[in-house]
Amino acid sequence: MNKKVFIFDDNTDILELCTLILEDAGYEIKTSASSNHIVDQVRAFMPDLIFMDNWLPDIGGIEATQALKNHPDLKHIPVIYFSANNDVKALAQQAGADTYLPKPFDIEALEEIVGNYIGK
Repeated sequence: MNKKVFIFDDNTDILELCTLILEDAGYEIKTSASSNHIVDQVRAFMPDLIFMDNWLPDIGGIEATQALKNHPDLKHIPVIYFSANNDVKALAQQAGADTYLPKPFDIEALEEIVGNYIGK
């Protein structure tokens, strides 16, 4: 069974690009352009890894990540904070994310971070 990755980003180009790259690498991908009902969205898919953008409609990436990390059934899922914000490292720490990936990123960096957290 393929490992599952959930990507939250309000930029549809980023969602499409990440989907193409990670599906090609053998992962099952789900995307969302909003953090609305974040716990319900994640529980319905139960991914092995989550990418979380900072600028999301509704509650935003920090609050969305905190909601996941405070949920007993979801807190074990690694969250990769990814943003073009200059303070992405500090934002990731504030959110409680496991690590971060600054945008723009290269394909190798994306694949490497996914492989490091969940393998194939």
